[in-house]
Amino acid sequence: MNTNHNQLDDFFGLKPDDEQKKPKESLKEDLVKKLSFQTRLRLLPKVLSKRERYTIFTFLLIMFFSILALPVTSFYHFTTPQPDSGGSFTEGILGEPRLINPLLAQANDADRDLTGLIYSGLMKYNEEGKLIPDLAKSSPEISSDGLSYTIYLKESAYWHDGNKVTAEDVMFTIQTAQNPDYVSPQRVSWQGVELEKINDFTIRFRLKNKYAQFSNNLTIGILPKHLWQYIKPINFSLSELNVKPVGSGPFKFARLRKDRLGIIESYDLEAHRQHHNGGPMIDAITFRFYNSEEEMIDAYNNGEIHNISFVSGQNFQKVEQRGQISLDELKLPRYFGVFFNQNQSKILSNKNVRLALNHATDRDAIIQQILRGKGMVINSPMIPGILDINTNVPSYAYDLEKSKTVLRTDGWTDPDSGGILTKQNTRLTLKLTTSTWPELMEVANMLKEQWKAAGVEVTVEALPISQLQQVIKDRDYQMLLFGEILNIDPDPFSLWHSSQAKDPGLNLALYNNKAADTLLEEARQTINPLERRNKYDDFQKLVIEDIPAVFLYSPFYVYGIHDDIEGFSTALVSVPSDRFSNIDHWYIETKRVLK
Repeated sequence: MNTNHNQLDDFFGLKPDDEQKKPKESLKEDLVKKLSFQTRLRLLPKVLSKRERYTIFTFLLIMFFSILALPVTSFYHFTTPQPDSGGSFTEGILGEPRLINPLLAQANDADRDLTGLIYSGLMKYNEEGKLIPDLAKSSPEISSDGLSYTIYLKESAYWHDGNKVTAEDVMFTIQTAQNPDYVSPQRVSWQGVELEKINDFTIRFRLKNKYAQFSNNLTIGILPKHLWQYIKPINFSLSELNVKPVGSGPFKFARLRKDRLGIIESYDLEAHRQHHNGGPMIDAITFRFYNSEEEMIDAYNNGEIHNISFVSGQNFQKVEQRGQISLDELKLPRYFGVFFNQNQSKILSNKNVRLALNHATDRDAIIQQILRGKGMVINSPMIPGILDINTNVPSYAYDLEKSKTVLRTDGWTDPDSGGILTKQNTRLTLKLTTSTWPELMEVANMLKEQWKAAGVEVTVEALPISQLQQVIKDRDYQMLLFGEILNIDPDPFSLWHSSQAKDPGLNLALYNNKAADTLLEEARQTINPLERRNKYDDFQKLVIEDIPAVFLYSPFYVYGIHDDIEGFSTALVSVPSDRFSNIDHWYIETKRVLK
């Protein structure tokens, strides 16, 4: 019946327009309506084109990773990295440790490096080369007459075995250094100094004469009395405590390894968590020892060590993997020069010859060709530019023609046109003595060629260090190519005062000038730094005028430190071991904290 009605409506045109226009649904559309959402989703890839599928997939990936990255991004946005405890590194060192003892470790860099990490002094140098308190609570109290220094110890300082550091330990250390039976190289620094224990944590030093640089002496490492007091002088250098020490420094001895011949191959240190300055953040350090710089650099290139204790200019280019290590140039108050012994050579007693040799010396060429640019020209015994002293001093610039003119005016001629000058039947021939250390041998041979161009004949004598030490003691040389080391707050008395011209003094030029002597004597008793600096300025000008030497260069101390180690900021060191002066600020690991 209904069908008939529909047919009549269609016949008379009574069916609604929208119903008339509605297309008949396809079979495909009908099936889609009957499918569930899950089924539709599963069939979607078959319906879409390949390009549409890739577009949707990429969009979904972007959404997924954006949602995933949101908490991570927020975490890094609202936090900042801070140093954290943990991590370790391995460093290569030249030589091997023998006497890790602050009273004995002087000539061996391996001993000094380990001593500086294991022991603490009353004072220490910071990364800027300034004296700051270590075991002391503050800088010493100096009496008005400059003869009394009072030190207050930190009561939070402990030895690595758990005992407290007290004034008794300080008294014992200094008195041991003063005792000639112990044969300590530190003895000369403490002669005439009296000690008084005020209480367990206060000690007073009394001097017979004012000594402006006395505070430098307070950097000496302190020994634990309870471990050393029963060791006799004859056994002092033989004690096992010299290789398995107990100190109060930021790191403590953990273990050592020897080869089959009994030579120490490696040395492990652990962080001293009870350290009075808070303790280091790095957990452990391993030191490995090498016989040569080349062997040490090979070990780094092979991945055996992280840090290189020293890289010379000649070997700078041999260091590989530059992206993993920083070769930092540290300034060190040392210089090299040629010291004239006028007692051994009549020719050198002629000031014009000494002047000519200075003008014939191309210092820049030495630095560029031998040090590979890792050094600075020096024209004074006070190392202006490193030490806090006037840098505007006279100098003898390289000028070969001026050198020849000085000699010619002084009567030196070349009668046979052989290139070497003579005067009154005396041939201008000199002997230059130095060490067999490769760098110094190269410098000696370069000087030989430079001076030959001025008409001076030079023979080079290179000696092993043991023989050279004896030659220096006897002052048995005409010219000596050697180095001298100052403190950051310098006292050049032992290097230039006339009283130090003989062994054990270190006046290598046998320099003798009464006015210079007076300035040196007055300067070391002048407490005011500005007044002392002025006296040293006058002193250096006298030395430059007298020409007792050819001052050459001050090499940079190049330290290779791995890029994973942060916090290293040292720029000036008194001795190489001071590169660890701020090691309590070094870190490898980090943690994030809220901003």
